[in-house]
Amino acid sequence: LNHVRLPIGYWAWDISRGEPYHQGQLPYLNQAIGWCRTLGLKMIIDLHGAPGSQNGFDNSGQKKSYPLWHTSSDNIARTNAIIKTLASTYSSQTDVVTGIAPLNEPAGFFGNDVVAAARQFWYDSYGNIRYPYGTSQQGAIVEFISDAFQPLSYWNNFMPWQNGFEGVIMDTHYYGVFSQAEVSRSWDQQVQAACARGNQLTTSTLWTVVGEWSTAFTDCAKYLNGRGVGARYDGTYPGSTFVGSCAPWTGSGANFSATYKAFLRRFWEAQVTAFERGQGWIYWTWKAENADEWSYSAGLNYGWIPQNPTQRNYPNVCG
Repeated sequence: LNHVRLPIGYWAWDISRGEPYHQGQLPYLNQAIGWCRTLGLKMIIDLHGAPGSQNGFDNSGQKKSYPLWHTSSDNIARTNAIIKTLASTYSSQTDVVTGIAPLNEPAGFFGNDVVAAARQFWYDSYGNIRYPYGTSQQGAIVEFISDAFQPLSYWNNFMPWQNGFEGVIMDTHYYGVFSQAEVSRSWDQQVQAACARGNQLTTSTLWTVVGEWSTAFTDCAKYLNGRGVGARYDGTYPGSTFVGSCAPWTGSGANFSATYKAFLRRFWEAQVTAFERGQGWIYWTWKAENADEWSYSAGLNYGWIPQNPTQRNYPNVCG
């Protein structure tokens, strides 16, 4: 393991429109950079929430039925200013800070308006991140752009190196739990779907990293779908159909069966094998409150994630 992806919201820098957020996050960001330096780790700073919300998810800081980031030039200008500040601040600390993700998961599934705003924002952020000194001199920090929930093929030949773009990485996220069809898969089908994702990575024209994924095969983790919202897997999510009880599949790893832990190991290896067909992966998340199937540290503790991530029990899991 060599990188930490650290999410942070725009309110750490700017609540000038009267937003009701507490500030004070930046000393902790700097402390985390210091810890990484001490431990020989690198960091990707990820803007996880933008003014108006880029996706309406609670993890953007505002849960909305429709995101508003892309609808306001003021929202976008404020976000650009934050990215410019981020890049300028940390351009001298590239021994640790190797990348900036200027906007996590803009919700392109809402339509072309969101995708078009994201595309332009990737260009704007390229200038802010790759040229942090206000001159023609390039910096060392790489820009991580989100796929905006579009197929990787949509982004083929976007920001190509032949046109002078350097230091751009596509950040795609893979979860097999956020639809009824996905949570209805068998364990073997989950493994097969993960392996198929690896085939897609090889066709991307940009360096491509799977910047979020987990070993969860259900959406049973408490509040995963939002505070007070149930799970598709057990039929408590609105409009969902019961697949099975959540009880065996979430909570403390101390209560997971040996059979379940063996599957988690196989599923972990399938995804790592697939995602390393691209430029690598970043697991979500290091720790979870009470859902060990999402926790890398719990996986290490209970044995379904190996201490050495190159070690394999299922070397031919993807064929």
